[in-house]
Amino acid sequence: MDAALPSTPTNTALPERLIAHLDMDAFYASVELLRYPDLLGQAVVIGGRRSHAPQTLADGSRSYSRLRDYTGRGVVTTSTYAARDLGVFSGMGLMKAALRAPDAILLPTDFDAYRLYSRLFKAAVAELASVIEDRGIDEIYMDLSDIPGIRDAVAHDPLGGLRAIAREIKNSVFQATGLTCSIGITPNKLLSKIASELDKPDGITLLMAADIQTRIWPLGVRKINGIGPKAAAKLLALGIETVEQLAAAEPLMLIAQFGQSFGAWLHEAAHGRDSRAVVTHSEPVSISRETTFEHDLHAVHDRAELSAIFTRLCEQLASDLLRKGYQGRTIGLKLRFEGFHTVTRDLTLAQPTQDAQAIRRAAGACLKRVPLDKRIRLLGVRVGGLSRPGTPEPAATTKRPRPNGGAAVPRPENLVLF
Repeated sequence: MDAALPSTPTNTALPERLIAHLDMDAFYASVELLRYPDLLGQAVVIGGRRSHAPQTLADGSRSYSRLRDYTGRGVVTTSTYAARDLGVFSGMGLMKAALRAPDAILLPTDFDAYRLYSRLFKAAVAELASVIEDRGIDEIYMDLSDIPGIRDAVAHDPLGGLRAIAREIKNSVFQATGLTCSIGITPNKLLSKIASELDKPDGITLLMAADIQTRIWPLGVRKINGIGPKAAAKLLALGIETVEQLAAAEPLMLIAQFGQSFGAWLHEAAHGRDSRAVVTHSEPVSISRETTFEHDLHAVHDRAELSAIFTRLCEQLASDLLRKGYQGRTIGLKLRFEGFHTVTRDLTLAQPTQDAQAIRRAAGACLKRVPLDKRIRLLGVRVGGLSRPGTPEPAATTKRPRPNGGAAVPRPENLVLF
């Protein structure tokens, strides 16, 4: 399971800081391929409903759903590299994806399995690198600066120690999970995030300050984590499409166009400068659960279905709180209606809770303050004001008054809350 020859920096002097970014390769799809190895090399899209699960036939073979047969409003969670070659990427609507790859296999998401493999790969890495920043289910940062032997030359290779550590981490991940990952190692987090994408899949990219002009500057500005579609569109309107063009732009012009903070950051990022440390622990601000419906639901006609979904979200949220060891005082509700109009409401309790029924009651009270005169496409529940059980709770904050003064919304008699 060894990668192709890793990228080698032109300047072999190692900086004081050595930061790695590890990104699992097509993570969700790769987990599914462990379960369905007969799909290796095929275009596979993850994002279907449970009804799209493979069916085992009488002869022991499997029957798979095809993307062409999908109807609904779901989106692609992820896709294999073969599907990406056909233009299917995460976040794309499944109906649009079906136009590009109608013969692609469609599989449902299985977040329980993905979370399990996430824990496995992170535990494997933790045996080799102790300074780790968890950035989500499929990626982490590591500070490798003080790993023994990392600065040693091996077989006349000045970067041999660094390369050996990277291979050892990748091999440990593979042995623990059967999955491949890509690693970028640079002087800082910003460059490492970019580097981990340069030689995917199953790649190792070593990149130092002297390599910024040759490897980073030719890239499009969207490759810099933090430059989104709106900022990229504005930069393009200014004639700035590549990182090199951004690096050459006058800092004062960028500040005038994007504001002091973001404009100055754009200049620094284009030159590969980033002083952020690897943060080993941070407390979440809130924990939430939400779901987007395959078709818009009506508050009256679909009351039973909405009620069951609402209750399940609250139960899942309570389970998340218990598993992560939190309780919360502020219960929030999120509704997105047809036309993409989104409404949020929240309620602060006298005492923190991690109980599903208490969360359901508080979220239900929030629901009474929302006009339910349009069909609903998304429902979410959130718990904020988090604390650890047995510790002093954070002081309650004063909220701005909500529309209607936070009062219950008058409803027709036939409009029943779910």
